[in-house]
Amino acid sequence: MALSLHAAPPGVSYADIFAQDKDMSTGYVGAIRGLLGAVLGILAFVVATPLVTYLVLIVSWTVSGSPGDFATYEQAGQAMDFPMGMAAQNLGLAVLIPIAFALVAGLHRLQPRWLNSVQPGFRWRYAVVCLVVAAVVLNVGQLAGQGWVIGAYRPQNGAAWFLVVIVLTSPLQAAAEEYFFRGYLMQALTTVVRNRWVGVVVTAAVFAVFHGTQNLPLFCYRFGFGLLAGALVILTGGVEAGIAAHVVNNICSFTYAALGGSVASTMAVTGISWASTGIVLASFAVFGALAWLTGRGMKVAVRTPA
Repeated sequence: MALSLHAAPPGVSYADIFAQDKDMSTGYVGAIRGLLGAVLGILAFVVATPLVTYLVLIVSWTVSGSPGDFATYEQAGQAMDFPMGMAAQNLGLAVLIPIAFALVAGLHRLQPRWLNSVQPGFRWRYAVVCLVVAAVVLNVGQLAGQGWVIGAYRPQNGAAWFLVVIVLTSPLQAAAEEYFFRGYLMQALTTVVRNRWVGVVVTAAVFAVFHGTQNLPLFCYRFGFGLLAGALVILTGGVEAGIAAHVVNNICSFTYAALGGSVASTMAVTGISWASTGIVLASFAVFGALAWLTGRGMKVAVRTPA
């Protein structure tokens, strides 16, 4: 029997699509459905991401001739000591995209395209413009956060292959986190708390916590980015601006690492200074303002069609 999927309710903001859905999300039923979706999503994240990472590493180890014992290979891969380790972790996170879309369709009976934007669908022109803006603003922020000092050109072993992996898989990883945290999870929580801004704050906190061990400035850095990305979803009616910022931030960070140090050392960072956090968050805020103004200029929809 085919799954019957419906469109989003008319005239609502992105964050309120689930909460205002008269077919599936009214009253206690909607709150229970949203809470169940949030729990299932997080469980799927916890189980599926490491599983996919593990499977990719097994395939990589086998294809490369099974060098040494797998436990050592896996440990090095988890630390991103070699390119396929990074690819495995990024592809493990990329599984959040089908997880988010499957929850939208299976649990909420909603056409998954509404997870992109209120248009519905992915607004490519707006996304490309945001990508260009982010490439300029966030790079300036990263350089300022490093004291305007560009590290010496010291490419790590396998730097060329790392760059290939970064370009091909980091956009998937960044988009997956935006679809999951700012897309599905925020909408699901809004059906429970009935306040979109509470959903923004909670998902930003979960996003930061899921990055593991970190000092308070680094937590605030990630929490601040989550707040910005969540606010942009509401203000622009879709995930495109957040994805653009996330993609640029990750590609630039790891590219600088591969060419001037190592990806593994960047991944192992558990603390940064308050000064660096403040500078980078300021660049995020500038990007957010420009992305919002760009959206207004391009007249991107912020509510579903009436």
